[in-house]
Amino acid sequence: MAYNFDFYSPTEVVFGRDTPSKVGQYINKYHGHKILIVYGSDRVRQNGLMDVITKALADDSLTYKMLGGVVPNPRLSKVYEGITLGKRMGADFILAVGGGSVIDTAKAIAYGLAEPNEDVWTLFAHQRTAKACLPVASVLTIAAAGSETSMGSVITDEKTKEKRAYDDDLARPKFAIMDPELTLSVSDYQTECGATDIMMHTMERYFTNGGNMAITDAIAEGLLRTVKTNAQVLHANPQLYEARAEMMWAGSLSHNNLTGCGNDGGDFATHMLEHELSGMFDITHGAGLAAIWPTWARYVYQDDLPRFISFAQNVMGVTDKGSGEMIALTGIAKMVQFYHAIGMPATISELGITLTDDQCHTLAHNCAVAAGGKKGSAKVLYENDMYQIYKKASEA
Repeated sequence: MAYNFDFYSPTEVVFGRDTPSKVGQYINKYHGHKILIVYGSDRVRQNGLMDVITKALADDSLTYKMLGGVVPNPRLSKVYEGITLGKRMGADFILAVGGGSVIDTAKAIAYGLAEPNEDVWTLFAHQRTAKACLPVASVLTIAAAGSETSMGSVITDEKTKEKRAYDDDLARPKFAIMDPELTLSVSDYQTECGATDIMMHTMERYFTNGGNMAITDAIAEGLLRTVKTNAQVLHANPQLYEARAEMMWAGSLSHNNLTGCGNDGGDFATHMLEHELSGMFDITHGAGLAAIWPTWARYVYQDDLPRFISFAQNVMGVTDKGSGEMIALTGIAKMVQFYHAIGMPATISELGITLTDDQCHTLAHNCAVAAGGKKGSAKVLYENDMYQIYKKASEA
């Protein structure tokens, strides 16, 4: 039986070659005047992208200031820095030039500027809900997080090592400029971490215990097969525009909730487990997801066996005959083979991390607290379940 759902995806997507030169006209369309540009590394300056963007803004009589230095697992301190700069310049529009970390930072800054008398971290600590948010848009430079069309933002308080998410439709970007050519210079490691994140956003919505619709499953399975294929293509030949285009569009579709319509809201336990791990060790998000998922899958598959059988057959191409349990386990094993084929880890130990028992308990406790005591749909996980997954993934 399909569950009721409300699908809301208002972001205008501007896709294809040379689209960054149109950024000024789109900001004008959405009534921006004073633009705070948020970006990460100097790569966007060195490759000429920032020159294209600033020229486009000047051509449309828009003023701007820049905030660089956003890093993976984006930091709360950078958000506060952006809020201070935005207040000083009177920013009324936030433009993210980069990937998920940059876009998430831009969203957090936009919340902070819209409610200047509130501490933005209280949103991510789930102590209140947002009442306003400045408009946000992006020029995407990596296919990964899907933040360019999603309601989500994830920020790390580097002082406490807490990595927390806040989801609100107020922060959905007004538009996303997506030129696949901008991803041609992304390293193989970051490309494959991105592919892992894209797939996981879909898999979190796929492995549920109720409300699945055939059309949603078909979209999800097709997306997963497409990303799986093109991740391997790009691992061998990173300069193929067509494969980059497939990955970029898949990243947006994976996280605007299209692949979750009609289900119970999704599982997202793997994401919660990874957030604590990367909060403690500052690892790349996609690699952390790959390191946790196989252990999570082996821990929960018996509670969601029909979905794991469908995944094995329709995504991983398992044709073996035998028990449903054997088919499910073969699908999980093939996913591990895929991770290794594109240079991703499949255990925490493969990240070069050996968790102590105390660390496993700390991670599990913090994850359970952040999740409100429990998390999951394929199997509802409590603190001890989380501990067991951390422990097994570290020992494997």
